[in-house]
Amino acid sequence: MLARLITDESGATAIEYGLIVALIAIAMIVALQSTGNELSTTMSTVETTLGGNNTV
Repeated sequence: MLARLITDESGATAIEYGLIVALIAIAMIVALQSTGNELSTTMSTVETTLGGNNTV
């Protein structure tokens, strides 16, 4: 039983998949934050160009 437990790699595989998912999530968060900042800047520019005095 101990030999089977030592050679069982399913836990290691699950950890590897977890790390891959975490890295993908971090990359997505960084990309979306950058896109959000650029979009905010673009919308501010559009608002300034159109007058910016209108309220919603």
